[in-house]
Amino acid sequence: MLGIIMAGGKGTRLHPITRSVSKQLLPVYDKPLIYYPISALMLANIRRIVIISDPESLPAYKQLFGDGSNLGLQFEYEEQAEPKGIAQAFLIAEKFIGQENCALALGDNIFYGAGVTGLLQEASELVSGANIVAHQVNDPHRFGVVELDAQGAPISIEEKPENPKSNLAVTGIYFYDNKVVDIAKSITPSARGELEITSINEHYLALGELKVSKLGRGAAWLDAGTFDSLLEAAQLVQAIERRQGFKIACLEEIAWRKNYIDTDQLLSLADKYANSYQTYLRSIVSLG
Repeated sequence: MLGIIMAGGKGTRLHPITRSVSKQLLPVYDKPLIYYPISALMLANIRRIVIISDPESLPAYKQLFGDGSNLGLQFEYEEQAEPKGIAQAFLIAEKFIGQENCALALGDNIFYGAGVTGLLQEASELVSGANIVAHQVNDPHRFGVVELDAQGAPISIEEKPENPKSNLAVTGIYFYDNKVVDIAKSITPSARGELEITSINEHYLALGELKVSKLGRGAAWLDAGTFDSLLEAAQLVQAIERRQGFKIACLEEIAWRKNYIDTDQLLSLADKYANSYQTYLRSIVSLG
C-alpha cells in the first residue's frame, strides 16, 4: 500500500506564523508536525510515502527527509501548484499509486493512544473498498460526520452539518482500494471549488463498500490546524513524554523497532543530534 501525505494548503488559519513556512513544518513540542501523520503510516506498515506540498515548501521537506532510506523508507515528492481540495491528492499521486491501494493522511492530524496501532494495521490490510477512521467529538458540526446503523455500518456522511446526525467525526486518515483514482476523476468540485474527500467517501458508501473504524476512548485524535489546537497538541505530547519516558511519533524508533534499520543505523541517526533527542535514541538501545 502506498502512503500519501497532504502537506499543502495555505495555512491561513495559522497566519501570520505560516506566512513564510509550511504549517506541517511547525513544531509540536519536540518534532515537526508532519512527523505525526508519517508515524501513523509507518505504524500501518506503510514504507513508501509520497509527500504533496506547494512548490515553495517542497525543498524543505526534501531537506528534512531526503529519499527516506536512512529510515528504511522510500519518500517521493510531488507539487500541488494550487490547493483544490483533499481529493486532489489522488490525481496528483496517480503515477505513484499505479495498481496499488493507498492510504491518505492529512499533514496536520495527530493520532495517539490505546488501540491506534492495531486499528491502523488492520485498515491497511483492506483488499477492496474503503476504510475511514472516526472518533467521537463534542463539536461534530466542525467536521465531516458519519452516521452508523445499529450494526455499525455507515448510512450517511455529511460535511460540517448544522445539525449533525451523530457525534462521530471523520478523522484525517483514509484507506482506499485502487479505484479511488477513477472515483476522484469522476467527482465534481464543491461550491467552494474543491474536490472534497467527503465526495469520495460518499461514492464508496453508495457502492456499499465503505467501512468505518472507530477510535476507542483511550485514543486521542487532534487536528492541529488552529492556534489553540497546535498548542494543545504540543502540551499533550510534552505531558505524555515526560510522564511515560517514551517519545510519540519518533520516526527513528519506529523504524528501528520494525527492523527497517538496525541498531548501528539508529545510533548513527542519534549522532546527528546533540540534545535530549539523541539521549533518548541511545537509551532505547540499552533498554530494548
